[in-house]
Amino acid sequence: MKKNSNKIMVGDALSELKKLPDNSIDVGVTSPPYNKQENKKGWLVKNVKYDAINDKKDELVYQNEQIAVLNELYRVIKEGGHFFYNHKTRWERGEMLHPLEWILKTNWTVRQEIIWDRGIAANIRGWRFWQVDERMYWLYKPRAGNKIGDELESRHALLTSIWRIRPEGRNPHPAPFPLTLPIRCIYSVLGDRKGLVIDPYCGSGTTLVAADLLGHSYVGIDISKEYIGRSKNRVKNSQREINTLSQEKLLHVVEKTFKERKARGEFVGKFRNLVVRAHTKQSSLFS
Repeated sequence: MKKNSNKIMVGDALSELKKLPDNSIDVGVTSPPYNKQENKKGWLVKNVKYDAINDKKDELVYQNEQIAVLNELYRVIKEGGHFFYNHKTRWERGEMLHPLEWILKTNWTVRQEIIWDRGIAANIRGWRFWQVDERMYWLYKPRAGNKIGDELESRHALLTSIWRIRPEGRNPHPAPFPLTLPIRCIYSVLGDRKGLVIDPYCGSGTTLVAADLLGHSYVGIDISKEYIGRSKNRVKNSQREINTLSQEKLLHVVEKTFKERKARGEFVGKFRNLVVRAHTKQSSLFS
């Protein structure tokens, strides 16, 4: 796989994935086009355009394409590897479309559904409460004898399943996710180990920058020649964004591990007997 390391390729995600060898990637993070189908219905949505991509497909066609891409990713990810898939709930003709409708039809095991609280709404309408959330699906490829994966290191497991992270405001891509997102995903499962990271819809290169800052190799795929060029330039200058990495790492710190707390009979993040809590000083989760 070395010949494909640190490579950013122009092409269709499914076609390019088929060229990669089995069990060659450690971790992946992506956010595909959402098939918004709303190009004439909102003041903000109408400005969301994807170069060389039709984001208004028949929903069944779209979902089947996503299933195919996710299954190809399953093939190329190593056993015991992880993939983080960013998507959102949508509505068509009054009915909710949920990403799990197609994710559960793939080969992946869903390890967790994480809520990304963007803090801002994607559009202004009166039909529903403002939708400020998106989803990050933590997908896992089981290995023999381990269907759910290894425990996270204590410093990573302290994070909750709701991630309050503001979107990037200055990225010219129509649907960028903030650099903190892929940094958190990759760092939490790889820690200090080095690996190969993939993003099959790499857009402006956010996942690739995260991989580079963390010292990993990367593979990026995007159908837009324009954004491939921007990705390459952004990765080349990734050190300009190192402050984001430094800030995120500050959240991954513990003074004692879960194992150390448990051995000493201290608080390990579970509910304790109320009688015990009444007569003992409650330990902090972070000390």
